[in-house]
Amino acid sequence: MTPIPPLVLDGTEVLVEGEGQQTLVMIHGWPDTRELWTPQVAHFRGRFRCVRFTLPGFEPGGRTRALEPKAMVAHLASILDAVSPGQPVVLMVHDWGAIYGWQLAMAHPSRVAGIVGIDVGDTASGEFLRSLTPKAKAGMALYQLVLAAAWKMPAPLGDAITRRMARLLRAPAPEAAHAGMNHPYAALWSGGFKGSKRVQPACPTLFIWGERKPFLFHARAWADRLAAMPGCAAVGLPAGHWVMVNQPEAFHRTVDDWLRATRQL
Repeated sequence: MTPIPPLVLDGTEVLVEGEGQQTLVMIHGWPDTRELWTPQVAHFRGRFRCVRFTLPGFEPGGRTRALEPKAMVAHLASILDAVSPGQPVVLMVHDWGAIYGWQLAMAHPSRVAGIVGIDVGDTASGEFLRSLTPKAKAGMALYQLVLAAAWKMPAPLGDAITRRMARLLRAPAPEAAHAGMNHPYAALWSGGFKGSKRVQPACPTLFIWGERKPFLFHARAWADRLAAMPGCAAVGLPAGHWVMVNQPEAFHRTVDDWLRATRQL
């Protein structure tokens, strides 16, 4: 297999690995990088062109690369155009990557053939907020506001607080966390995500969430409606927020079954 040189698109280094007619674009969340997807690339690269990259602002020293939500979605759309100009892609998205990915798919439906959404669903709706208990709302606000505040702090202190929070939340690689990764939380609490569309994908969609968490990042009613749509499924696994890290075999099996059912393989 001949290695494909990385692409650099508006400052983002994009890795393209594997073979296949279909392109699988992987978008991570907080506090991760493109390295999060290494096991998924190993699993899917024999059947897909696997595309991964580190989100702007998440790379080391990336504080000056923070993009507002609309600019981030536009940046991601430009990556899709570059890596698969003639064919829609399958998105595999997690955490903030899911929030951006849902909006990307709805803004550019002709560019997305399918979505694997991981652990974060429709958070832009009143239904989601109403589904949370007061304790869950308080817990969610606490960690998000801490990270939003760390984003504005001098780097040594902000980085230390971010790494501490990453460890508390059991992130896969807390030692790599830094305050530059917190810009989505700062945007969220300053109103930057106002106007985001409710998540109603127009393509086959698989939503996988971890059941072993203090609270969910989706309303159960939303997942039920999604599962009832043609070509869609919603599956909970005995895992935490990083489902594909906690339960990789079950995750891969679930995705493979859905891909076959929707003829994406």
